[in-house]
Amino acid sequence: MESRDYPNIGEKLYSTVLENGLRLNVVPKAGFSTCYAVFATNYGGAHRRFQLEGETIDTPAGVAHFLEHKMFDLPNGDNALNILSANGADPNAFTSSGVTCYYFQCTEGFEENLRMLLHFVSTPYFTAETVEKEQGIIAQEIMMGEDSPDSAVYYNLMEMLYAHHPVRDKVAGTVESISQITHETLYACHKAFYAPSNMALCVEGDVDPALIERIAREELGEARAPVPEADFGEEESLLPLQSLRRENMEVAAPLFLIGAKLRAEQSGEAAMRQRLLARLSLRILCGASSDFYSRLYAQGVLNRNFDYDIDFSAGTGTIIIGGESQEPEQVLRELTLEVEKVRSEGLPEADFQQAKRATLGSTLRALEDFENVCVSLAIGLFDGYCAFDSMPVLQSISRKECEDFITENLAAERLALSIIQAKAV
Repeated sequence: MESRDYPNIGEKLYSTVLENGLRLNVVPKAGFSTCYAVFATNYGGAHRRFQLEGETIDTPAGVAHFLEHKMFDLPNGDNALNILSANGADPNAFTSSGVTCYYFQCTEGFEENLRMLLHFVSTPYFTAETVEKEQGIIAQEIMMGEDSPDSAVYYNLMEMLYAHHPVRDKVAGTVESISQITHETLYACHKAFYAPSNMALCVEGDVDPALIERIAREELGEARAPVPEADFGEEESLLPLQSLRRENMEVAAPLFLIGAKLRAEQSGEAAMRQRLLARLSLRILCGASSDFYSRLYAQGVLNRNFDYDIDFSAGTGTIIIGGESQEPEQVLRELTLEVEKVRSEGLPEADFQQAKRATLGSTLRALEDFENVCVSLAIGLFDGYCAFDSMPVLQSISRKECEDFITENLAAERLALSIIQAKAV
C-alpha cells in the first residue's frame, strides 16, 4: 500500500486499489480504542437507469434502499446485524441518492467484524418470500414518511427544482414502485453495483493496513467486474420548474426551504474545490455569524431552527437553505437582497476571513469523528479526490470566488421556495 503523510492535519493515509478494483483507504490511529470501517458502494436511490456491458437497464424507485435492508440476511438463516452486535460491534447502514454505506465501530474483535462486514455485503441472498415480507415493512416506512413535514418540504423542493433527474424522487421509493421489486431485480442490481470495482473500503483506528488489505483480498477475491454507467437523463436547466409551492400539514410553525441547483463538477480536485467553495460561500452569506441571519433573528423572522447545506449527489449540486419562520416569503426576499448586495458591493474582507477560519476549524474538528472521516474518504474516492487534501484547497479559495459563487448560483430567478404551513382551523 502507498502511504502519504499529511503533517498539516497530523494524519497518515495508506491507500491502494486491489486487482478486483476495490479502492482501499486506511488511517492508522495508534493508541485509540475505537476502530471504524465503512464498506461503500457507488450506488444510491438515483441510480435507477444504467448501462452495463452495452445493455440499458431500468429499475423501480427504491431498489438501492431495499437492497440495503435485505443485505443483512445470510444464506444460513443468520442476520449479520445480530452477529456483529454479539461480537461487540455497533453496525448500521444508510442509503442516499448517490451512495450506500455499510459500517460498524468496535473496540474489540475488529478482524472478525471486518470479515463479517465484507462477507455479508458481498453475499446476496434473496427469495420471493423474504422480498414480499420486506415490501410490507418498507411500505409502512414509506407511509409513515408521508406524514412527515420535514420530508414533505424537502421533496416538494426537489420536485420544484428537477424536471426528471431521479434525485427528485424519494430514496425509499413509493408503495407502488417497491411492489415491482423482485428477488431477480435485487440479484441483478447487486451484481452490477456491489462488485468491488464499484466499491470502497475505508478504515480508521489502531489497525494494521497490511492486515486489512489481506482480509479484503481473502474475502472479496481477485475477479474484476465491469463498472455500471449511470444514466440520469438529459441535462437539467438551471432554472426551477416552479418558484413557489405551499402545502398544509400539521405543524406548530411553518417550515420552509429555499433551493437552487448548480452545475456540479464531476471529479477530481475541481469537484472537491467546488464543494468547499459552496460551503464557505453559504457560511458567509447566511451562516450563524452572518448579517443576514443576525438581522432576521433579531426581528423574530428566523429562530435557531435555521440552517444551510449543499448536497452533491448523483451528479447534481443542490443548495438548500431553510428552517422555521412565520414569514418564509420575507426570508426569501431578504436573501435575494443580500445576494444583490454582494453583487454590487462584494463581500467584506473581515467576513470572508472570519468564515474561512471557522470553516478551517470545523474541518479540523471533523477529523475527530471516525465516521465522518471514513464516509468522506469513501465519497472522495468515488468522486476522484482525497478528502485529506481539502485544507490547502480551502485555504486557497479567494473572496472573489465566493462572490461569484453567490451571485451566480443564488440569483433570484434560480431560487425556489417550498413551504409547509399549518392547516387552517
